[in-house]
Amino acid sequence: MALIVQKFGGTSVGDAERIGAVADHVARTREAGNEVVVVVSAMGKFTDDLIRLADDVSPTRPPRELDMLLTAGERISMALVSMALGARGVESASFTGSQAGIITDTDHTRAKILEMRPDRIREALDDGLVPVVAGFQGVSTEKDITTLGRGGSDVTAVALAAALHADVCEIYTDVTGVFSADPRVVAKARRLAKVSFDEMMEMAATGGRVLMLRSVEFARRHAVPLHVRSSFTWEPGTWIVEEDPTMEEAVVTAITDDKSEAKVTVGGVPDKPGVAAKLFRELADQGINVDMIVQNTGANGLTDISFTVAKTDLAAAGDACNHVKDVIGALEVTTDDNIGRVSIIGAGMKSNPGVTALMFETLSANGINIEMISTSSIRISCVLRAEKVGDAVRALHTAFGLDAA
Repeated sequence: MALIVQKFGGTSVGDAERIGAVADHVARTREAGNEVVVVVSAMGKFTDDLIRLADDVSPTRPPRELDMLLTAGERISMALVSMALGARGVESASFTGSQAGIITDTDHTRAKILEMRPDRIREALDDGLVPVVAGFQGVSTEKDITTLGRGGSDVTAVALAAALHADVCEIYTDVTGVFSADPRVVAKARRLAKVSFDEMMEMAATGGRVLMLRSVEFARRHAVPLHVRSSFTWEPGTWIVEEDPTMEEAVVTAITDDKSEAKVTVGGVPDKPGVAAKLFRELADQGINVDMIVQNTGANGLTDISFTVAKTDLAAAGDACNHVKDVIGALEVTTDDNIGRVSIIGAGMKSNPGVTALMFETLSANGINIEMISTSSIRISCVLRAEKVGDAVRALHTAFGLDAA
């Protein structure tokens, strides 16, 4: 008997028909002799509707009250799924995040899990029930309801799978798995049968939209196998597992793209120790997360520092840089929100020379200029003009032999 955690996203439980389909699938999984724990997101766009409602009633959104409001969506889903299971003869019980023993810090709207105490979930399983858990939420060390931020339901599922020593955590969504590129951008993108944790983390961090980075990090840390599947076809999808050193990896596994970032350039900075430290300390103190960083070679004692931030943080980042500009002796601060990032990712890159050359040659042959470059052992990322991103992804997908036959 296997213990399986099954997480269903908002589209998977979007209406009564979809909830019925989910209940049917859970029942089939049980009939196959497995124990099942279900984790659910809010129905469809219910969370967005609640946020709009909050905006309508108040110009401010106190984080504690916003968390209390938003967790209602998952509580509705868990109760309805539990009812649907009961109608199919499957005994179940629904649990909020706090009832499931998910203990978080006190950072409302983006809390992090500190401890798992899934005693009630284990007891429910021992009693032959299917626990249905509200994703995205927990209870803080100060006994307040908290939410886990973007991708929080995935994190809930992985955390429960780790705490219960589940055999697999299945993530059900509206796509059939993880693809070699965004199928909306590359028509010949193909579904991947298996991806390593390291590759999936790079994909999630550079624009892959199937799994959030936090859930993949958690799964890797606790060695929880993930299986990304479609709740519309129920066919096998993509496994995210530990890298198998006995198998030869593809040189490049996937191409990702991201247009959610903007670039900030602090120009005419004195080329001396301590300047970058002061600049990025100011950004950190303002809660601004910085991604790619490039410092140009100094000339005449001056240099330029460019970095990328989320577009939603661009105004705050520009203000922070202007605030510290005179302190560090910079001449100007400029911003650019018309950029995009394209990345190639593959565990096989570690042992195959020529990958960088082929990437740059391909972009050059297609008249695409590179503005910034960032690398890891299994990733190369380039910042381009936003309008060139689609062309770059398609050209690279073909150049690295990823097109489906």
